[in-house]
Amino acid sequence: MRMIDPILMELEQEAGATRRLLERVHEEKMSWKPAPKSMTLGQLALHLATTPGGVAQMATVDVFERPSFEQPEAKSRQELLDAFDGGLQQAKSILNEMDDARLMSTWTFQRDGKPVMQVPRIGILRMIMLNHSYHHRGQLTVYLRELGVPLPSVYGPTADENPFA
Repeated sequence: MRMIDPILMELEQEAGATRRLLERVHEEKMSWKPAPKSMTLGQLALHLATTPGGVAQMATVDVFERPSFEQPEAKSRQELLDAFDGGLQQAKSILNEMDDARLMSTWTFQRDGKPVMQVPRIGILRMIMLNHSYHHRGQLTVYLRELGVPLPSVYGPTADENPFA
């Protein structure tokens, strides 16, 4: 088994729950946010949708310079779903090309030419592509709950949906 195979399996397994949440985003609420410092629903959902492909692409370089970051806001649910589906396929394609030696080679995140983090490439895939996505997916469930949107099952029953009943 290649080192990337468990990452790919987890990415695929978690994609269903992420897509189910993105499907629940209401277009008329894209500009809503729970607090002044928070991202809007459209920004958060688009960030979540684009993370797999974006991080996989980021992991192809040895040194990644932090760009200035401004999160755009999605305009439609279809934009979210298309971005997620496309990014997921992009991520799978990129990751399938990485051999074990590449995954264990050092990846550097830097800001203004100074290293902020240096980890094996597989570490950035775990931390940012997967764990960071789960963090934002959790935020999205709170946003949707606050908006009164019935939540789909992620890891088990919700107050709105029980796949085991």
